Amino acid sequence: MKTNIGLLLAKRAQICPNREAIVEFERNRRFTFAQLNTRANRMANALLDRGIRPGDRVASLLKNSVEFVETYFAVAKIGAVMVPVNWRLVPAEIAYILQNSGTKALVYDSDFDAAANPLHSGEHGELAVEQWVRRENGDSGAPQWALDYDAFAAAAATTEPPIGAWDDDNLFIMYTSGTTGRPKGAVHSHEGMLWSQLTSMSTSDMRDGDRWLLALPMFHVGCLSPTSLLVHRGGTGVIMRELDIGAMFRCIAQEKVTIFMAVPALLQFMLMTPEREQNDISSVRWIATGAAPVPISLLHDYEALGIRIFQAYGLTESCGPGTLLLHEDAEAKVGSCGRPQMHTEIKIVDSDGNTIPMGSEQAGELLVGGRHMMKEYWNNPEATAETLRDGWLHTGDICTWDSEGFVTICDRMKDMIISGGENIYPAELENVLAACPEVQEAAVIGVASQKWGETPLALVVPAAGTSPTPESLKAYCKANLAGYKVPQLYELVETLPRNPSGKLLKPELREQYPGPAPF
Repeated sequence: MKTNIGLLLAKRAQICPNREAIVEFERNRRFTFAQLNTRANRMANALLDRGIRPGDRVASLLKNSVEFVETYFAVAKIGAVMVPVNWRLVPAEIAYILQNSGTKALVYDSDFDAAANPLHSGEHGELAVEQWVRRENGDSGAPQWALDYDAFAAAAATTEPPIGAWDDDNLFIMYTSGTTGRPKGAVHSHEGMLWSQLTSMSTSDMRDGDRWLLALPMFHVGCLSPTSLLVHRGGTGVIMRELDIGAMFRCIAQEKVTIFMAVPALLQFMLMTPEREQNDISSVRWIATGAAPVPISLLHDYEALGIRIFQAYGLTESCGPGTLLLHEDAEAKVGSCGRPQMHTEIKIVDSDGNTIPMGSEQAGELLVGGRHMMKEYWNNPEATAETLRDGWLHTGDICTWDSEGFVTICDRMKDMIISGGENIYPAELENVLAACPEVQEAAVIGVASQKWGETPLALVVPAAGTSPTPESLKAYCKANLAGYKVPQLYELVETLPRNPSGKLLKPELREQYPGPAPF
């Protein structure tokens, strides 16, 4: 049987048409699988009517919503390629993604008019976008050049569209910040997403009728993959448009949520909010988390609530799955990210590419393999060749593994900072700071933060004749970076340490500025 992810929705609508597929908590909108499939068909046919064809890229600048879900499945059915865009990015960052992907249609929320308007006017360069589809969110004053989402879809047929892609054809391109300062588009296929779903279902405790709280942004693979998985498994996706911890507890209690994902920082915040005591969350069976190890004390706190914690390691490039630390192993293997998930292979290699045996104390680079790995980086053969070698995905993460195969992350070759679950790459921040008139050169490192896990610290050598302040540097970064990337800490220094060849010595900076951050 050939694979098309959009057809999974059509099949699920046949099997259990009246089961609840999607719940939008804030707006109390509810859709069965039959209704969701009908809406996806309308969107698919509307895109076809406007000239979107197999292989064309359709970008989404949407908050979590049924519109996001139906657009994803519509695009999958007709063989176009979804490009989920991080709506936290500034217009210049969004423009690069649209340009690099050659996006032909953009579906966006009216919340992001401030980004869409300058993109359409060409303020950030010429785009290939021909169709601008705007979803009204209680606002007014829609531009004449944008199609109204509801009218756009309502005018189209509800019949199943012709299927335009199968198996190894492209399904979506998800952009992840790169160490060179430019984001790279990880390309995933229909078959790759299928194997991602099979891997997650067969490793974790998924059950018929589960209700998964989708509170993390759907532009992340950590939310897009579960959204797709729920259709495959017949579960219900309970959507929160934006993350609000108080509302999250009310949502869990009202909708009898059984599963959700959260980064460790969010797990800490949840325990501190008063709504925890005011709402019945006994329906929650387990929580998946990642980005950082979960302390034993936090595991015990959730055990007391009757909730198990599964700790995962994965990547955008692996379509989510990598390793998983099951609840029963968490205390004995604290600090580990677990063993490889079903349908996933790993190995750890030294600098010469030799496999390091399990049980060795030697650290090496973690390599991941499986049919759910990305196909390539879009339009970037150099980065693809560096990352995909001999059938393995080179993660850039330095790890050890014990005699039982449990993996522990030691360091990151790529210097990535994980702050509140968001991946932040210092090179991107350094490139922005380097363009600031007040900056001669800059280096960014991560320091420990009780609140965020890590937070960026910018070490800046002032340009001659200037007197930058932390406030002026932060203001410059805010104008040129998404909010979550902006360094909150700045240190003015006379020089940055370098070796004789001029390479920046970040280990010395980490020793000199070990943290922790004051928040």
